[in-house]
Parts: sequence; C-alpha cells; structure tokens
Amino acid sequence: MREQDPKERIKNFKEVPYGYNEEEAIAEASRCLQCETQPCVAGCPVDIDIPGFILAIKEKRFSDAIEIIKKTNNLPAVCGRVCPQEDQCEKVCVLEKAGKPINIGSLERFAADREMGKNSSSENQKTVDIKDSTKVAVIGAGPAGLTCASDLAKNGYNVTVFEALHKPGGVLTYGIPEFRLPKDMVMEEVYAIEAFGVEIKCNYIIGKIKKIDDLRKEGYKAFFIASGAGLPYFMNIPGENLNGVYSANEFLTRVNLMKAYKFPEYDTPINVGKKVAVVGAGNVAMDSARSALRLGAEKVHIVYRRTEQEMPARIDEIHHAQEEGIEFHLLTSPVGILGDGSGEVKKIRCIKNELGEPDSSGRRRPVPIEGSEFEIEMDTVIIAIGNGPNPVLLETIDELKLNKWGNIEADEESCRTNIKDIFAGGDIVTGAATVIAAMGAGKRAANEIDKFLQG
Repeated sequence: MREQDPKERIKNFKEVPYGYNEEEAIAEASRCLQCETQPCVAGCPVDIDIPGFILAIKEKRFSDAIEIIKKTNNLPAVCGRVCPQEDQCEKVCVLEKAGKPINIGSLERFAADREMGKNSSSENQKTVDIKDSTKVAVIGAGPAGLTCASDLAKNGYNVTVFEALHKPGGVLTYGIPEFRLPKDMVMEEVYAIEAFGVEIKCNYIIGKIKKIDDLRKEGYKAFFIASGAGLPYFMNIPGENLNGVYSANEFLTRVNLMKAYKFPEYDTPINVGKKVAVVGAGNVAMDSARSALRLGAEKVHIVYRRTEQEMPARIDEIHHAQEEGIEFHLLTSPVGILGDGSGEVKKIRCIKNELGEPDSSGRRRPVPIEGSEFEIEMDTVIIAIGNGPNPVLLETIDELKLNKWGNIEADEESCRTNIKDIFAGGDIVTGAATVIAAMGAGKRAANEIDKFLQG
C-alpha cells in the first residue's frame, strides 16, 4: 500500500498508509481464489464473510461489501487499520504459502472508508426500534463494550453504555495515535452504533457515581463489564518517580485524547526534549516512540530485553518505526533512571542480556550479563511494559471472582462470571490483548446475555 514518505511523516500526525484506491482494491480482490473451505473466515475472531465481501469488491458492488462486513463487525474502519490480520485471517489464507496472502485488512479498510460520511452525527434517525424494554448496562465504551452494545441493540434491547472518559472509544480513542487510527473515523463508527438505539453516557464512572447494585435498582437486568486494562505497570526500578518519566498510558492519553500534538490549540503540552527512551516492544511501545518523534524528539530509543524475533508488536509497526529512524537497543534491560539533581531525568542505566530457557510465555527468558551495564543520556523515559485492570469498579463488587492478576474470572466462550447477571470480556478478563479479540468477546457476551434474558 502507498504510504507517506518516512522523512515527511515524522513531522505530522497524518495517517501513514494512504489506503487503496478503487483500481488497486479491485486488483487485490481479484487475486482471491474464493476457496470453498474458507480458512480465512475461521481465522477471523468475529466471523466476517471474508470471501463474500472480497467478491463484492471485485465486482464493484461496494455497498454490498460493507453490508456483508457489518453483519458481524460494526467497527470495520477500525479493524481494517489495527487488526493483526497477519496473525489471523491472512495467516491462514491459502495464498500465504506462496508468500503473498490477500491483503484482507486493506480491503476491509477500503470498503469501510467508502461508507464514511453517512453517519455524520449521533442525531441520525435510529435504524433499529427498541422492541424490548429490558435494560442492559455495558460498562466501558471500548471495542468490547461497543460491539456487545450494538449486537444487543440489534436484538431490540434497551442498552446504555457507561464510559468513564469524556469520549467513547476506549483504547481506540486514548491509546492508538492519529497516524494509525484517525479519531474522526472512530467517532463515525460510534455514531453508527448509536443509530442502533444505544445510549452512551460519558464522564460516568461506575464504582464511583453509581454501583452495580444501584443500576439493578433502576431496572437493569444484565451487565457486561468491558472496562479494559487501564492500570499501567511499572518496573519498580530506582528513578521511576523523576519528572520526565511517563507510563505509556498517560503519555498516549495526553497525545491522543487530550490532543497534545496540537498544542497550543489544545491545552495539554508535552515537552519530550531531544532524547527519549521507550521501554518495551509491543504496539503501545511503538506508538509511544513514533509519537515522541512527531512531538519533536531528535532521537528516540526502544529498549527491549529480548530480540526482534520476540517482539510482540505487529510487523508493520516495527517496520514503520525502523523506517522512521527509531534506534533499537535489543537484549537490553533498564536497571535505573538517573536524575540531574533537580528531579528531572538525565540518564537511563541499562544492562545487556542473553537469552536463557523459555519462560511461561514460551519466549526465551532474558538473563543479565554481569558487568555489562551502561548509561544513555535521556530527557524522557516512557514505560510501556503492559497494563492491568483498574480496581475502581471491581472493588465495589465484593462477591465477584478475580484471578491472581486482578482480572475478572469469566468463561472464555460465554463471558459468564460467577454472578448470574454479570458478564465480562475483553482486556478486563484476558489482560491487554488485541482490539479484534475484545470485539469477539463482545459478540459472544451479547449472544449469552440474550440467552440469559430469554430464560
């Protein structure tokens, strides 16, 4: 796919890939073999009829293509951009054996982008009548919550989504940068979900403003908890309390939700200085590093304790970061952050590793090499090593079972918890995972909630 030149894109927050034009989309769709076995569908967490929508694109039936996708996926513009197709539908594409699977994600994006603009506000005429007065509460307006809410609304339920932040979208809004996922497209898809009859209440913290028991008294008959994994993890090394040390959550929320990259038009500045270190190598780390570069950093470093082969980030994100000149310190772990005497970051102290035996994740465990410590001058350090569940809501539901990491214990297929009217899915159950995995949980939860309410 055509993209912005790396030398130009590091100066702006505009989307990096341009997307297919009509001619390119038809040419790519024409490569599809229309396999009878449809392995790509089995590889999709939300069961999109992939051969069906690709055939529609090939035949220039673009409205049919997006209708086919939206039968099972209400966030196609999002998924076309951030879903890890290379590990799912494209991975099992028959043409993958020849080294060039169908670019399913880009075709989904093409179909979705052609549809954009038809849901320009939440004041659109509702497309689904509420047939059932039964009230369902969804807690969290991220990908899991929005998917569950839209599926329940399509079935005629009276659905309210309670969102703690001032905008819906969850990680789509606060976590993923504009150059990967434009926020106007997120809101377009939110508007389309509202058009099904879903009510979204923002600035509404369940666990503080109201508790689950309060909502029960108001007549809510079922609950889907999809509050995500918003509590950042730190390394517990010396110096993490210095000015200039951020969690990736705070850094990306300031950049994306609070529009720090548009300062002074928006009132949330971030002074990253000239040298930035990002600890970690997942998608969040790549997003943080690439954002820091666009905020004016002259040199950005990724510090990761394993090798490139073990990096959890998408291949595209690693490739883009490398193209943009981000320096990778592999087999390297931070052991301390040093200040300048006034409380500001001055250096990061690291140690080199070698790989030992595999750990519980199946990846080889990094083992520090004695005597290999070194220091790098830094102005900002961003910790991007993962997130856990925020306890604000969970602490108010005494009988709810949690696992040892503080995530909700819920059946993977049914999303049922140990409390009969409470269901849960997405990162609050699995820990930080992918957008499409959360959406799959939202769909399964909606189906199970429907069964539960129908007795």
